[in-house]
Amino acid sequence: MSFSISSSRRLSIATDFNRVFKSSCCKAGDDAFLLLATESSLEHARLGLVIAKKQLRQAVDRNLVKRISREAFRLLQADLAGLDIVVLCRSGVVGLDKRQIRYKLDTLFVKIASQKNRE
Repeated sequence: MSFSISSSRRLSIATDFNRVFKSSCCKAGDDAFLLLATESSLEHARLGLVIAKKQLRQAVDRNLVKRISREAFRLLQADLAGLDIVVLCRSGVVGLDKRQIRYKLDTLFVKIASQKNRE
C-alpha cells in the first residue's frame, strides 16, 4: 500500500465538493474544524480542503493547516477507504500550534472512520 497522496486521492472538481456538502453521511467537528464525508464508488478515500482566507489571514498559516491535514489523512487513509472527505476550517483554529492542530484533526478523522464502520 502506498501512503502518498496522489491526485487521484484529492477532491479537485466542484461537483465532487458539492456532492459531499449536499449528501454528507458522516460529520465530525469541533471549534477549529468540521469534517464532512460521503460514500464514494471508489475503493480509496479522497480528501478536499476548504481553508478560508477569512479564517486564517496569513498564507503561511493556511499552508500549515493544509500540510497537517494531508499528513493526518495520509496516515489514516486505509481506515477511511470508500469516503470522500472535506475538511473545513473554523475560527477556533486561530492561535493553535502544530501539535494541537494535528491532535484535533486526528481525533476527527478517527471519529469519521468509526461512523463509517457503524453503517
